[in-house]
Amino acid sequence: MIKITELKKLKRLYKMSLEGAELDKVYICEDTIVHFFLTKDKNMTEKELQEIVSYDQFAQGKALAIYYLSFKARTKKEVQKYLIEHEIDENQIDQVLSALMDNGLINDKAYAENFIQGKIAMASSGPFQVKQKLMEKGLARDTIDDVLAEFYDEENQIEVATKLAEKVVRTKASRLTLNQLKQKIAQNLTSKGFSYAIASIAIDSLELEADEENELDLLDAELEKAYRKYSRNYEGYDLKNRVTQALARKGFDFGSIASALRDYEF
Repeated sequence: MIKITELKKLKRLYKMSLEGAELDKVYICEDTIVHFFLTKDKNMTEKELQEIVSYDQFAQGKALAIYYLSFKARTKKEVQKYLIEHEIDENQIDQVLSALMDNGLINDKAYAENFIQGKIAMASSGPFQVKQKLMEKGLARDTIDDVLAEFYDEENQIEVATKLAEKVVRTKASRLTLNQLKQKIAQNLTSKGFSYAIASIAIDSLELEADEENELDLLDAELEKAYRKYSRNYEGYDLKNRVTQALARKGFDFGSIASALRDYEF
């Protein structure tokens, strides 16, 4: 028979000193003491001791998980990783997770809903980027797809994409031609997780118009830079061709390029 010879409170746990067991002491949490009515001089069998140790792993794991969740919502995968990192017995982790899911402290579907609604409200991410981030947090693909279909339909995507497109226009329009600006918007939106089709709708909805005077100034500036660069090593047709290609890569149309090149000698 095993006997408890001492229960001493430490900073976070209790030290339970034992007599007649292979271990002379184990460290347990208060929840375990209450659950098993543990007191000094209490006797137990080896099987009962193992039950206490096993339950304590569950109790400590649950307490750790609740502490981790107290800062913000977490996914099941995030909590599981946290418990593994804190050396909670893997046999108890599933029980901890099940208990927390049963009482609603872990809810991957609700997490996905809040995450997606937040991204929509902040107009910061498209559906593909949202899906990637949620998968990185361990959410099931089916859960993500269901929530995206419910909360991030095409209408919402167009609305968010248009807001992001307007930001690009405000910051880049004066430095880009109309074609360059549209390319920049499309690149920005697709990089943030929108499809090209949604990006095109957002761009069209802005009804952008070219500022001809600004575009000519931009073309002249880029032409001058390209001419200086290539005229060091090329002349004649080769120089003209390289300058033309350089300007085309910058998004200028060939008609405008050809018109501007008339003032240069090759």
